[in-house]
Amino acid sequence: MRTLTTAGLIVIKDRKLLLAFSNNKQAFYLPGGKTDREESTENALRREVSEELDITLDPGKIRFYTHITAPAFGELDGIIMEQDCFLYELHQQPTPSAEIGDLRYFNTHTYKEQSQQVPGVVMVMHQLRSDGLID
Repeated sequence: MRTLTTAGLIVIKDRKLLLAFSNNKQAFYLPGGKTDREESTENALRREVSEELDITLDPGKIRFYTHITAPAFGELDGIIMEQDCFLYELHQQPTPSAEIGDLRYFNTHTYKEQSQQVPGVVMVMHQLRSDGLID
């Protein structure tokens, strides 16, 4: 079984989770992405968020939230995503760039209305809702 090591950014505003629309995969994901060889998930998060949202994350304000294991959406069958998810409080408006087509905040109900639902996002949203952070 092949795994992809990834990092995801969790930004919550008004009890909703920020998700980025991947033009490549045609679905909303957590901002972030795959780690490079020998790269930590936190460094991958900072690099990917800089590319995708044109934001420089302050390393001192990044907080580990959870780790999820889920089928890798849009990849070959059998590939598993291992993702470290980090909480961060944004004080600026992110700007979609690179392969990001849109940015939106979702609660669990509005995400279920999407035609494509990413298993890892569903898992993170369930955890956030269980912890009372989103609706």
